Amino acid sequence: MAQFMLLLYDNPANWQKLGPEDMQKALEKYMAWTKKPFTVDSKRLAEDPGRVIRSHSGKPRATDGPYSETKEVLGGFYTVEAASYDEAVKLALEHPHREYGGTIEVRQLYGQ
Repeated sequence: MAQFMLLLYDNPANWQKLGPEDMQKALEKYMAWTKKPFTVDSKRLAEDPGRVIRSHSGKPRATDGPYSETKEVLGGFYTVEAASYDEAVKLALEHPHREYGGTIEVRQLYGQ
């Protein structure tokens, strides 16, 4: 079995549209997914945009967030085990993140 990262991107504005009951239902769906037998790990990222370090004129420079011009941000990740990319994609298609307008990027971990 190989390990794959499911990177969850979303638009924070989508979540602001949900009322308290709908938000609770969404959280329950996400928590249920963390208990699936193929899920190795999962984490939600903090709401701050993080920092990106890039080389500028040969010197490192840290800036806020990776893509300040985009509405979509990386909100969290899952590490899952699957036999192939096709199986990992099939698993990702069942994740509730898509129900809430999110994007899921599937990436295989190196050496897996």
